[in-house]
Amino acid sequence: MQTTITNLTRKKDYIGKSNSVITSKKVNILMVDDRPENLLALEAVLTSPHYHLVSASSGEEALKCLLQKDFAVILLDVQMPGLNGFETAKLIKKREKSKNIPIIFITAISQDMEHVLQGYSVGAIDYIFKPFYPETLQRKIEQFVKIHENHEQIRMQSEAKRSVELEEVHNKLDITTLDLRKTEALSRVIGETLRDTIVTCDERGYILSVNPAVTEMFGYQTEELLGQSITNLLLSIKQDGGESTAFTTASFVKQVTKQVMECTALRKDGSHFFADIQIGEAIIEGDCIFVCSIHDITERKQMEEVRNQRFNQLEKLVEERTLDLLLANEKLQKEIEERKKIADDLYLSQDRFRKIFESSPCLIAIRSLQDGRYIDVNASWLHYTGYHYDEVKQQTSDLLNFVQSCDGDDNDFDTLAFSTPIRNMKISYQTKTGEVRRGLLSTEMIEIQDETCVLIVLIDITERDLLEKEVSRLDRLNLVGEMAAGIAHEIRNPMTTVRGFLQIGRIDSKQLSPEHIDLMLEELDRANGIIKEFLNLAKNKTNHKTKQSLNSIIEALFPLIHAEALLAGKRVLLDLEDCAELYLDEKEIRQLLLNLSLNGLEAMTSGGQLTIKTYSEGQEVVMEIQDQGTGITAELLDKIGTPFFTTKDNGTGLGLAVCYSIAERHHAVIKVQTNDQGTIFSIHFKA
Repeated sequence: MQTTITNLTRKKDYIGKSNSVITSKKVNILMVDDRPENLLALEAVLTSPHYHLVSASSGEEALKCLLQKDFAVILLDVQMPGLNGFETAKLIKKREKSKNIPIIFITAISQDMEHVLQGYSVGAIDYIFKPFYPETLQRKIEQFVKIHENHEQIRMQSEAKRSVELEEVHNKLDITTLDLRKTEALSRVIGETLRDTIVTCDERGYILSVNPAVTEMFGYQTEELLGQSITNLLLSIKQDGGESTAFTTASFVKQVTKQVMECTALRKDGSHFFADIQIGEAIIEGDCIFVCSIHDITERKQMEEVRNQRFNQLEKLVEERTLDLLLANEKLQKEIEERKKIADDLYLSQDRFRKIFESSPCLIAIRSLQDGRYIDVNASWLHYTGYHYDEVKQQTSDLLNFVQSCDGDDNDFDTLAFSTPIRNMKISYQTKTGEVRRGLLSTEMIEIQDETCVLIVLIDITERDLLEKEVSRLDRLNLVGEMAAGIAHEIRNPMTTVRGFLQIGRIDSKQLSPEHIDLMLEELDRANGIIKEFLNLAKNKTNHKTKQSLNSIIEALFPLIHAEALLAGKRVLLDLEDCAELYLDEKEIRQLLLNLSLNGLEAMTSGGQLTIKTYSEGQEVVMEIQDQGTGITAELLDKIGTPFFTTKDNGTGLGLAVCYSIAERHHAVIKVQTNDQGTIFSIHFKA
């Protein structure tokens, strides 16, 4: 409504401005005569502050004036040398822009009706004979000028109205485009965060798209499934009769329904699991698209199996009890004694439950689902939280302030808002004194005297978390010890060599040849290189990151890598795509690229090709170094990146460890793919 009022206001303002422009602008009048004295006479008669009088001495000059300006009326002499008045009028009427300009013929020569008719036939509005009455000519010109001004006003108002209507259409298009973008972004976020797998297929069952949940559920990457048949994911479908039939493309198309159906799904590793599927159909630009939602029900199936076992046990127990009732007629006394025993057992069971509730090391509380009222809590709950029983009983507020802990982030939530059970959710809770402790939360819905309640079981893991952190710290200390032992082992070798030659020189300096001194220097350089690479592993090493292009760093280092490849008879290929700029330490990225590239060149025989590739993948920028070597065995693959582990004769075993350290400082991840055709190291940077 506000937009419509604004547009109407703009329209009125525009029309008002148009009218003011028309009234303030002088009107052009063209006077054509080959005699100057006649032009002066016309100018004297028509002179006005509202008119702009333009004179032309011939038909040719008049046509030139029409090409430059618009005129309200034309006063045209009939008899002129060159183009006469009739011929000039014909040319004026042929031109689209000037055909509607009124023409008044003025002549002093011929008053024959034949000439008058000829003037009207070529488009004249009036035919005036000289000498004319000035006042009559002024009145006629005034009327033609008014007609011209009215015409211009109507034209400009029409243009103003069309402009406002176009602006309204553009505004509606902008709003529609914004709504579409919002819908698209919302659909993308839902698809990325949904734990169920969403698959879209065409009529032949070929997959058009999948959401990221397919990786966790099936083990496939998204690009592995595009263009594949959906039958690669679904083996069989359960019919209404309970029988399972093979899942085919034809059955997929037939099962377009809003009902949920059970099927057997197939993971990438060949394992099976049960799933619920729901298939929908949509028509997009004439094409039929099927949307399939797949929900993993393995846990539900396991629970159903346990429930069936319990049901069978209960059914068997009912049969036994029924048999006992049938025998009760003959053994009434025995039945009374048995019922008394059962009553005693029930009392004992209640007593045992109460003892378990009170003595359990877990924090247990029962709360009303209707108003959140605390019905009961056990001693462990009171011990850990610091509250007294009287402070808790009948309280409706959430005293512990549960906070869900997930990947370092804490999110508030209301336990009573969950209508489904929770199993071992890692949370933080707050005691009466304000201390924040950690725990594993489980909930279950129960009925107590026709009142729906939630049973809250909390296992305190605060001490366990502290113990895990201490174990992690000790593991790091152990790793430091192992690395220190490795460094000592690697440095002792060159130190032993240098010490031996120095002892020889101490006994007899003449025995030290230049070759011996060079060897000692090489050993010292080797020790220095080991120390330098070890320092590169330090996580707290300072770096200087600036926002720059990864491709620029690769292109600057390419001549060096290319030269190394040529010396060994090998090739290097660059395949760089446009990627977003990243915050990088140029020196460290150069070292990372050089280490991986030289390793790739050394892994290939003569004639092999090393490919350095960059591309964008979602919110990541990926750099790949691919060689054509023999690959890395499974035994060695697990040790990749371990300090001082190497397969080279002269290697220190720190090159790949430095690469992993550099990647970690850049918050990047190194992934390795290898087979007998070669190895791919891919570094994933967050954009």
